[in-house]
Amino acid sequence: MLKRLVKILSYRKQFVSLLVGVPSYDTYVAHMKIHHPQDPVKTRKEFFCEAQDERYNAKGGKVSRCC
Repeated sequence: MLKRLVKILSYRKQFVSLLVGVPSYDTYVAHMKIHHPQDPVKTRKEFFCEAQDERYNAKGGKVSRCC
């Protein structure tokens, strides 16, 4: 029962992250290690700021518009 609850909560976290448009940093790191091992991996902050820039046309991770 506990394992099932943990699995459901992990899916919930993934769903909410995708719902608000924030890709998974852990997935990004795993992808980089497998497919681009020679390239540097961005920090969590750099990754988040880039995701915000792409989604909201933000500058430095700060949203410049509301909708």
